[in-house]
Amino acid sequence: MPKFVIEREIPGAGKFSPEQLHAISQTSCGVLNEMGPKIQWLHSYVTDDKIYCVYIAPDEATVREHAQKGGFPANRVSQVRTMIDPTTSE
Repeated sequence: MPKFVIEREIPGAGKFSPEQLHAISQTSCGVLNEMGPKIQWLHSYVTDDKIYCVYIAPDEATVREHAQKGGFPANRVSQVRTMIDPTTSE
């Protein structure tokens, strides 16, 4: 199943409290449970003004549906084509 990186522009995200991050995570997981196993959240990276989320889903439309149902921005959705790491250089 394809993997996607979702860029969410959320001003001040890097200053969110643990309680705010907990609430956002609960909302996301609630929507995921409602949508069923066709979409899965792997993890997210929180920066100063953005959150980058990594999801597995059948298509971009499913990722965008999750964002819409959860009330999250999905400013850019990019399908991961391949992965590289330091071992790629060997």
